[in-house]
Amino acid sequence: MNILVLNCGSSSVKFQLINMENEAVVAKGIVEELGRPQSKFKYKANGKEDYVDTTAVADHEAALIKILNILMHPQYGVIVDKREITGIGHRVVHGGSEFASSILIDEQVIDGIRTCIPLSPLHNPANLTGIEVAEKLLSGIPQVAVFDTSHGATLPPEAYTYAIPSKWRDTYKIRRYGFHGTSHSYVAKKAAELLGKPASELRIVTCHLGNGASISAVKFGHCVETSMGLTPLEGLVMGTRSGDIDPAIIPFIGRHEKLTMEEIDAHLNKKSGMMALTGDSDFRIIEERAEKGSAADILALDIYVHRIKKYIGAYAFVMGGLDAIVFTAGIGEKSSYVRSRVLADMEDLGIILDEQANQKNDLHISTGRVKAMVIPTNEELKIARDTKQVLGL
Repeated sequence: MNILVLNCGSSSVKFQLINMENEAVVAKGIVEELGRPQSKFKYKANGKEDYVDTTAVADHEAALIKILNILMHPQYGVIVDKREITGIGHRVVHGGSEFASSILIDEQVIDGIRTCIPLSPLHNPANLTGIEVAEKLLSGIPQVAVFDTSHGATLPPEAYTYAIPSKWRDTYKIRRYGFHGTSHSYVAKKAAELLGKPASELRIVTCHLGNGASISAVKFGHCVETSMGLTPLEGLVMGTRSGDIDPAIIPFIGRHEKLTMEEIDAHLNKKSGMMALTGDSDFRIIEERAEKGSAADILALDIYVHRIKKYIGAYAFVMGGLDAIVFTAGIGEKSSYVRSRVLADMEDLGIILDEQANQKNDLHISTGRVKAMVIPTNEELKIARDTKQVLGL
């Protein structure tokens, strides 16, 4: 039983073929820089030689044709026929208030995803293109949409409602949605399994720390708070995103710098965060410079860590207690420096850091009542599992 997982971006297609009998990744890869003179195609498969190609790939349809051809290639392939693909799972960034869980794709679902384009104009169109191309090239194979925002569908009204005029909320569907949902959901469930307790008995803070970063509060198996909002801009300081700011900064800067709303939005999303504080968004470089005494990099990491600690503390109070903190994604999984700083001085909350385990990126990095854990995320497997469940396989 093979599930093909597709993650279609504006100029890329990531994919994994997963055997759901044992949840093993049979093959995976990415096609990048679609529409450019030289695209990048990287492919790995079990028991096969790695494959790399830099010939031009015009669009998403050409990319999926290339993916299917390599999957069935006599030398590099892992299947003989398309019919060996049982189902297709698509990552869809924004489901709005329309979709609270993963769902079998039909025309009505496609229309619903299309209505969410204003909420995610950069991502949902590419996600829809992937669905349409897969339907054309893999007709008859059922497709499932798995939404980044579905994890936040369980947020209570007091958590998702913004204190803005009701006309804005109702007309434009403005509310907190949250993102990185497949990651938060996966690691929260995995943490419960590793702790040997049902999720319904645990209060977990999940920290997805990558170039984009967010924190989620999972109380008794349900998300009750999350740091990203209507868009991924809200919340933590990130690689190039500002995170939380005073909203009055926007008109203030617009007036003084003579910038349009679009220009300010671009600055907040692409030229802020660690990039604005240090001139770089690569945490490895920032940490190296901080260790050598760079004042700007030290301050930036202080700001970054402070915001994470603030959210963890707030979420512990929102849930009425805390049983575990999970670190995941690139920085969360690999930066012992960030984890050490985040978990410092938390003994009174029941968190006692095991620095030796932390330095080795071990699974368990604390010895106190509250467990701190490093769990690699696996969003593709979460999408494949949801696809299998929706299809009743």
